[in-house]
Amino acid sequence: MDVMSNEELQAWVERISEESFGLPFRHRATFNRRLSTTGGRYFMKSHHIEINPHQLEANGREEVEKIIKHELCHYHLHLTGRGYKHRDPDFKMLLQQVGGSRYCQSLPSARERKVQPYRYQLVCRQCGMVYLRKRKVDPRRYRCGKCAGNLRLNKLDSATKS
Repeated sequence: MDVMSNEELQAWVERISEESFGLPFRHRATFNRRLSTTGGRYFMKSHHIEINPHQLEANGREEVEKIIKHELCHYHLHLTGRGYKHRDPDFKMLLQQVGGSRYCQSLPSARERKVQPYRYQLVCRQCGMVYLRKRKVDPRRYRCGKCAGNLRLNKLDSATKS
């Protein structure tokens, strides 16, 4: 497990900015442990960058360097008044030139959360059609797709989950 302080991250981002972009990084780069679904983010108002430390722990320095390059593309393009959004050709071209990643690797904890079992079922009171749900819903707001009958919500126990 790779551990790094915010000061080391700041120096790393400044070095990557100089080496890959030929421009200085004059703002703050910090870790944010609350990030869960993203590798990093760039703030347009303050121009600061936050990096997900879980990416460093799970995927290593090489992957985090690609994330830093991605965020630095937003940073430098925004400050120079060029297209800094993901869909902009300037962004796509610069990202490819510096070798940044378009998407970050998913974390093991995020993969576990995605495979959520069905916890509820909606059962039609008329025809018996069953609809499996991962989240709780209000059955009064829905009708059966087969016969337009009223639905009943049942909570599944762990033995009947599929």
